[in-house]
Amino acid sequence: MPLVSTAKILESQKCVLAVNVVTLEHAEAFVSASQITGTGLVLQLSENAVKYHGSLAPLGAAMIQIASAAETPIAVHLDHATSRKLVTEAINLGFTSVMFDGSNLDFEQNVSETLAVVAEGHAKGVWVEAEIGEIGGKDGVHAPGVKTSVQDAVSFQKATGVDGLAVAVGSSHAMVEKQATLDLTRIQEIAAAVPVPLVLHGSSGVPREQLVAAVEAGIRKINISTELNKTFTEAIREVLAVDEAIVDPRKYLTVSKSQLEAHVVDYLLLLCS
Repeated sequence: MPLVSTAKILESQKCVLAVNVVTLEHAEAFVSASQITGTGLVLQLSENAVKYHGSLAPLGAAMIQIASAAETPIAVHLDHATSRKLVTEAINLGFTSVMFDGSNLDFEQNVSETLAVVAEGHAKGVWVEAEIGEIGGKDGVHAPGVKTSVQDAVSFQKATGVDGLAVAVGSSHAMVEKQATLDLTRIQEIAAAVPVPLVLHGSSGVPREQLVAAVEAGIRKINISTELNKTFTEAIREVLAVDEAIVDPRKYLTVSKSQLEAHVVDYLLLLCS
């Protein structure tokens, strides 16, 4: 099946799960889970993962190839890009979706930069996501306690024309325990006022029942990374703890892929099927 945009998947699903690829095994497991459930999803590659691999093309091109061979609709997305150059590279490589993260810029700068990304993306049929926030630490807009106002969400989307808007409603990045509390009322208010899909980042730290409620309240794209990496890594630890003599990485990566696939199948059935 040809690559599709995030918008195309959302035409037939109440929400879409967006999962971050760090290794080739991640992409293989995620697409397998999509096909098992018959549910479209978004493969994401973050700017941090690009830095880890040294460049975008090797893993990005592999993601496009895997997604194109799938029997279910898959979008390939650049996640949390602060570099305009990287956004352009992803668009030219064939990514169907990009996120420009200007949340650590002031409002006017974020609007200006995002507007340029939207123009570039739309010229090639690419779905563009962005987020708003205030200057902060590593988490920026998603630092604990920071929340997007309805007024800012409306103003930002209207000024930029973005296709998807990431909002801060109580989640935070890199949480390894499910301790976040979402502001479901704020989600409902923004969803009622903004005419584009809302995106929830930092979903690893959100209890499952709250994720279900968030979808009902108006979240359309759910980003999950840390929780899945935890599953992937724990599976490897368990295999190596049983047999410390293993040297062939396929021995443990096969198990970790299987565990990752099962985890994503569970989420797809819970939230988006």
